[in-house]
Amino acid sequence: MAKKIAASGTATRRRRRSGPGRPEGVSNVRDEILDAAEIEFAARGYAGTSLRDVAERAKVTQALINYYFHSKNGLYEEVFLRRGRLVSEQRMASLAALRQSGKKLDVRTIVGAFLAPALAMRDVPGGRTFMRLNARLHTEPPEISYPLRNAAYDESTRAYAEALCEALPHLSPKDVYWRMTLVVGAYLYAFSDTHRLEIMAPGICDPNDTEEVFTAVTSFVTGGMQAPVLRSSVVNKS
Repeated sequence: MAKKIAASGTATRRRRRSGPGRPEGVSNVRDEILDAAEIEFAARGYAGTSLRDVAERAKVTQALINYYFHSKNGLYEEVFLRRGRLVSEQRMASLAALRQSGKKLDVRTIVGAFLAPALAMRDVPGGRTFMRLNARLHTEPPEISYPLRNAAYDESTRAYAEALCEALPHLSPKDVYWRMTLVVGAYLYAFSDTHRLEIMAPGICDPNDTEEVFTAVTSFVTGGMQAPVLRSSVVNKS
């Protein structure tokens, strides 16, 4: 599954999009700018990255960046959405295939279909950088992060929440959406290489083993989705 998704991601990277009047001999300059910007934004964040940083890494002029993307915000949006939308599209396609199979959807299958495209992204050139960017987006100002997350992921996340509501009829929509939020947090942490497993558990855990990562996160998330609802009251200690 992961290889199939990764191949699709590579094919998408090869579809070049150009603006009018592109200079001759730079057929891939737009993608090179996006790749360079992805590295800078993932490492420095939106505020910490300048167009000069991107221009130096991509070996182009700032004027050429503005020609293609108009502004730093326009560049950031395209960097995020080119892969974010691919993840969402793969999720929707997987869920549609599951529904068309006619089989009853179980929680683990739904969870696996949701997680697989993001995990497979790590095997695409530049995909690990995107996953770090993806995780970092949650720390960016809301006027930047909210519209991008909505544009990339809202449709697919809602579709999976609906599927989980069907598979877990004893849970309320509130419970499902809370747990979906925790699912997103768990996979962003696990898939973005920001953990310390190779230090904490050397020779025990291999965060570079795709199947190991997929099994660990899917098992954890499935268990969390199926857990009983524990209602607690806030204790007033005043």
